[in-house]
Amino acid sequence: MNIDNNVVASVELPRRTVAIVLAGGRGSRLLDLTTRHSKPAVFFGGKFRIVDFALSNAVNSGVRRIAVLTQYTSHSLIRHIQMAWGFLRSELNEFVQVLPANQRAGSDVWYQGTADAVFQNREVIRSFGSSYTLILAGDHVYKMDYAIALADHVHHGRGCSIACIEVPKEKAKDFGVLEIGQSNRVTRFVEKPEHPHSPDHVLGKCLVSMGIYIFDTAFLLSELERDAADPNSTHDFGRDVIPRLVREGHVTAHRFESSAVNRADGAEPYWRDVGTLDSYWDANIDLTTTLPLLNLYDERWPIWTYQAQLPPAKFVHNSEDRRGIAFESLVASGCIVSGTVDRSVLFSGVRVHSRARLELCVVLPGVTVGHGARVARAVIDRDCRIPPELIVGEDPELDDQRFVRSPNGVTLITQEMLDRLANNT
Repeated sequence: MNIDNNVVASVELPRRTVAIVLAGGRGSRLLDLTTRHSKPAVFFGGKFRIVDFALSNAVNSGVRRIAVLTQYTSHSLIRHIQMAWGFLRSELNEFVQVLPANQRAGSDVWYQGTADAVFQNREVIRSFGSSYTLILAGDHVYKMDYAIALADHVHHGRGCSIACIEVPKEKAKDFGVLEIGQSNRVTRFVEKPEHPHSPDHVLGKCLVSMGIYIFDTAFLLSELERDAADPNSTHDFGRDVIPRLVREGHVTAHRFESSAVNRADGAEPYWRDVGTLDSYWDANIDLTTTLPLLNLYDERWPIWTYQAQLPPAKFVHNSEDRRGIAFESLVASGCIVSGTVDRSVLFSGVRVHSRARLELCVVLPGVTVGHGARVARAVIDRDCRIPPELIVGEDPELDDQRFVRSPNGVTLITQEMLDRLANNT
């Protein structure tokens, strides 16, 4: 019987790989949403946390040895991982381990950069005995088969690979920008350039890093030692390690389009850095469309998470002026709706009282929307109590005074803001 070598590689390479998820970022551009949570722990899509996408991609790809590096406001993230990701079997050498930041002996500093975070855990990485190390950002939303990327990495044999995607040139300055030559070798890499360069054959677009790196493990550890010894380094993958390896010819570009999962016909592969209030709101609201760019209903590539055992969502009352209704919306378990929900995402345990209306809203768990309130184009933080008859989203100047508004006119509402509003009336 002949066995396809590609099939063997797709099974064996993930087993020889460990994933390191960088999940310690502050996420300050998400404003008050990250006051109590690190960015990877922020809620997304009605029932998930952002970190669930990187972890689910790893598990679905067959990479079942995972370490999550945490630092800022990490309690909710650690608790979520403990509750959601305990199903892996240690007897089969499967695990999700949390590695919190620790101060080293003789030092009073925490992680100094992404490369330093991995370097400080080098002994743990050695103990895994992996042939390959997959470095993942824990704060992006996408679906990717890492097994395909691993096979591509091994095929080119350069020691390091970067997953990349094309974005419009005007957005590229927020990312690391790549240029590639023959056989997908990266010839140039610039982290967050002020004036990104667009290759002549791809006018108006740039190839940017997704923050996903694959290394031969021995090569990674050697390069981290080298970086740690450099007094001029900021100890960051994008600023220091990757540019140096590019200059030395050690980096391959892996195009995301070849490993994107459940990509709609003719559509660009889906990957989002939901790091601002506008991008976070937009990515959530896109899920309410009939055919969203991100398919959460694909049983072949599930997004795993923890969810409380709550009763089904309920819609109550059926009179002409008092009817619970939702259309083009995601409504999670435990919600009770007696008002109107229009193109919105409701997380678990939300209450929408009679004659209240939500339009284009992302409503996090445990929110109560009072009788007759009207809220549009907003993100409502967890456990907020929206007062009866409150109106948000119709008077921009008033909303600016009471809450926080994004450049694109999305209003962020937190309980602290509501408390201040109550105290001033």
